[in-house]
Amino acid sequence: MLKLHQLFLRKFIILFIGISIIWGLVVYFWLKDIYIDQTKKNLSQNIDLLSLYIVNADDFDLIADKFRDKLNLRLTIIKEDGTVIIESDKDKSLLENHIKRDEIIQASKDGSGESIRYSNTVNKDLLYVAKKIVIQDGVYYIRMADDIVQIKNDFTTFAIKTTTIFIFFLLFALFFTYQISTKLKEETDNVLEYLKKLINKEQSECKISEYSLEFNKITKLLQSVSSILSKKEKQKEKKTAKLKLANKQKDDIISAISHEFKNPIAVIVGYAQTIQSDPNINKEILQKFLTKIYNNANKMSNIIDRLRLSIKLEEGKQKLIYTDVKLKILTQDIINDLKENYKNRDIVLQGEDTIIQADEMLLGIAIKNLIENALKYSDNNVIVQIEKNKIHIIDHGIGISKDNVSKITTKYYRVSDDGWNNSLGLGLNIVKNIINLHGFILELESIEEEGSTFSIVF
Repeated sequence: MLKLHQLFLRKFIILFIGISIIWGLVVYFWLKDIYIDQTKKNLSQNIDLLSLYIVNADDFDLIADKFRDKLNLRLTIIKEDGTVIIESDKDKSLLENHIKRDEIIQASKDGSGESIRYSNTVNKDLLYVAKKIVIQDGVYYIRMADDIVQIKNDFTTFAIKTTTIFIFFLLFALFFTYQISTKLKEETDNVLEYLKKLINKEQSECKISEYSLEFNKITKLLQSVSSILSKKEKQKEKKTAKLKLANKQKDDIISAISHEFKNPIAVIVGYAQTIQSDPNINKEILQKFLTKIYNNANKMSNIIDRLRLSIKLEEGKQKLIYTDVKLKILTQDIINDLKENYKNRDIVLQGEDTIIQADEMLLGIAIKNLIENALKYSDNNVIVQIEKNKIHIIDHGIGISKDNVSKITTKYYRVSDDGWNNSLGLGLNIVKNIINLHGFILELESIEEEGSTFSIVF
């Protein structure tokens, strides 16, 4: 596997060769055509210039000789019937009729014509351009030709000069690329050396690079990583202790779940065995036993439902069904249900009704959990206050310590050293997830031995 600077240099050399080949092809095909086209235009312009003199001249031969000497081009003037009347490079009387020459045929139709072919007259490959003109009510063809070999030589000279300049430029770029490659090698070697020291846990300072913005950022990040790794090493023992605590809490949760199921199952089994062993049991006693069985089965079902709801909320699989919720009516229905289990407790509802957009079922679960927590951990009345954009659940119970305020909404978290026990540790976690899902805010103010206030801000 190659190093970065080697890859960089190799890629540039490949690019250099590729560009050179492409440039050569472009020069040969594209510029060659351009050069020949320009030669054709020059011949055409010379014909136009010559025609201006010939139209008003009496002696064609004299004008033709002057143009021949100045331009060094083959000049031919041909009558409409194909007879050559002026020829710069051979005796015109020895030339055959030119009416069937390609450039003459094309000029007779379109006014101008051109062709490239071997000339037996001068024994050369020539580029011919011919134009039709009218002189003193007669039609003539003026034809000029240039040596293809000379055109190619001129083109080759031009191409060599252009390519030489281009290659010089590429070599200049290659030199600077090599310099960059060498510097890249130096910078990457420094980074690799420092990474090796990090792997071996060797204490060292990372030299900050000033070569480029990228290497400057990399070396600064490496320095930060070194600092972070050092801190993490020191925090390793603390994390180990936290893991042990988390494992202990999980064990406690499993124990709590077992305990929560053990009592209802024992009740169900006990009453079911009694009914099974006495077929003639009194109907009133039977109904009482069945009610006990139903209530305990329902209690187990509620525990399972809470576990399932907690998982769905955490995984984001619980969908919201928004409706207009009358907050005071919803809260009053919750209070009425809770009073069946807390018959000797007062729950005071205060404030005017307000309508909010929410999932009524889920919001009801959240409010119910908060009120029930207040009933469990206080002996006094629980107050529920409704404001325009808030609902407060206030109790005057045991309160929550400062250390536990930020932790009590964590899943399965329970505090065992001050009497605070959030059942399976799911209630407030469910509340927090429901509130977050709605985009609401859960606020908590608590003082130990004085009470707590949970508030939902809409």
